[in-house]
Amino acid sequence: MPKRFSASDYIEGILAGNRVRLSQAITLVESTLPSDQELAQQVLDAVLPHAGHSVRVGITGVPGVGKSTFIEALGLHLVREQGHRLAVLAVDPTSQRSGGSILGDKTRMNELAFHPQAFIRPSPAGRSLGGVTRSTREALLLCEAAGHDVIFVETVGVGQSETAVHGMVDFFLLLMLAGAGDELQGIKKGIMEMADAISITKADQGNELAARRARREYQNALHLYPLAPSGWVPEVTVSSALTGQGVPTVWEIITRYVQQTQESGYFGQRRQEQNMHWLHETIRQNLETQFYQRPAVREQLAAVEQAVREGRKSAFGAAGELLGL
Repeated sequence: MPKRFSASDYIEGILAGNRVRLSQAITLVESTLPSDQELAQQVLDAVLPHAGHSVRVGITGVPGVGKSTFIEALGLHLVREQGHRLAVLAVDPTSQRSGGSILGDKTRMNELAFHPQAFIRPSPAGRSLGGVTRSTREALLLCEAAGHDVIFVETVGVGQSETAVHGMVDFFLLLMLAGAGDELQGIKKGIMEMADAISITKADQGNELAARRARREYQNALHLYPLAPSGWVPEVTVSSALTGQGVPTVWEIITRYVQQTQESGYFGQRRQEQNMHWLHETIRQNLETQFYQRPAVREQLAAVEQAVREGRKSAFGAAGELLGL
């Protein structure tokens, strides 16, 4: 059984930038045990005044785009050349059959993982939409309180709802491949609309021309969308994590976005809207958890589910019956 620490142990360790204690605190907020959740809330309340001072970047992309390789290249640029303290919350796919998680991001980002200015935390996605765990936002706040001024949130990939990560970051980066067929057919319109920038990856080893062609196609496509509430016009760039070409440009784009939206007031306004969203999302999640934990529901659920499965009850009627218990 893992050792339990007091709230002050977690708080002091996090504020001191202790990576081991930060990792243990994230494990605490991921726990579903009521006693751990109560302790985690004490820790979060105490460190909250020290959070909120980072640039939060969501990163997603199609399978095979090389998200982890790109994140390591960009991350190394930030910690080595820019002097930032970086945290990467990399959400790994969870098997829908076994519930097991790969948790391989630390091995895929080996060089970045060992850098003293970087902190990488892989977490299983579980059943969460968009590949974002229910505790991802809390982990983000803990990382900020520990002094990390840039936070990357890497999602499982395009195909599920990406609105969860979009609702907790300042900047949304979409990574795409060139030369993989009709690029514009393979991406959902909604994800394109959320993107603040698109980077065409793997622009190397003879793929440079295809990458530049894809860049023009995406840039033209983005002009068809209405202007975002931020007033920002999304940019498309090409990059190679292998050679490093174009990687610093991505950070320059993010920096310009942050500066522009802070000057316009949109940056702070969006943070406030996100806080309100997560208030109501947390209420919804807690109500759902409390509902399924009720003894009467647990006693009747299997029988009601079987009746719905066999068509003896409608889903709506069955739901009403359970809610009335």
